[in-house]
Amino acid sequence: MDVEPLSGHRLFRTNDAEEARVRMGRILRDHRLDPGPGTMDARCDFIGFGDIGLAYLGYGVQVRIRSEPTESFRIVQIPLAGRVRVRAGAMDIASDTTVASVPDPDAPLDMNAHDRSRHLLVRIDRDALDTHLRRVLGRSPDRPLRMSPAMQLRSPAVRSWLETLRMLHLDAAGPGLLRDSRLRPQFEQLIMSQLLLAQPNSCSELLLGGSVANATPRPIRRAEQLIADQARDMPSVADIAAAVGISVRSLQEGFRRYLDTTPTERLREARLVGVHAELAAADPTTTTIAAIAADWGFWHLGRFSALYRKRWGVSPSTTLRS
Repeated sequence: MDVEPLSGHRLFRTNDAEEARVRMGRILRDHRLDPGPGTMDARCDFIGFGDIGLAYLGYGVQVRIRSEPTESFRIVQIPLAGRVRVRAGAMDIASDTTVASVPDPDAPLDMNAHDRSRHLLVRIDRDALDTHLRRVLGRSPDRPLRMSPAMQLRSPAVRSWLETLRMLHLDAAGPGLLRDSRLRPQFEQLIMSQLLLAQPNSCSELLLGGSVANATPRPIRRAEQLIADQARDMPSVADIAAAVGISVRSLQEGFRRYLDTTPTERLREARLVGVHAELAAADPTTTTIAAIAADWGFWHLGRFSALYRKRWGVSPSTTLRS
């Protein structure tokens, strides 16, 4: 997502880690900020839009951020450059410009950001989103809203949501028409509706079940979720097709039509993300690249290394040693 800083909405710019921590704590929550080596150049531009806020954020050095559960709001952390590893409860996401993270608001948050990372944080009031969900469904859901922790930024539905965020970003830098009290509620509802429809969640079946034209069919959504949840253990596209009860050809056609990718590409991507996360956390004195790669289904080390370098911009050994 190509987003420029909002200099007209500067919250702070500082090389003091404590000041950055305190100022960011005013729009997120109090947290611990541990910078890596180098000179910090922390900056944050922020626009509040009713129950929604956008923060453009960068620190200029590697940082680790830890906080208690956000509880009252949800965040979507979208890398604009670099990479971030995000942990929240059982969730562990290696996030970059193709994969955003959607942490569980009820779990402690632990984020490690690369020194060249820049992020767009989308903050949405939790009660407002739950209220909007009830309005869309016409009733209270049978279970609390839980969202898939990994957001695939290249999926068509997510790209549509990002374009809406871009509209808000551009308007904030220009005429500010969307801040009009007559327009703001409609725009807030659009952002929340698109998020609920684009990001797999515990109510997706109710939201998409026959009520939305051109919605992704249930078997394709199940297959996508299977890949996200079981990329390490799902041996082939044929196994995925069998698990959701359709043919391999139907699975392939469904992924091309509704997700603008193929099952093989999505499975490879999920495995590369998994390998990257394990290498980043591994002890280089006791871990081999070959063992982790093989554990994720990459048996040809040379081919794996080429795919890894193309995906992450560095060699597997560089990640293991970092």
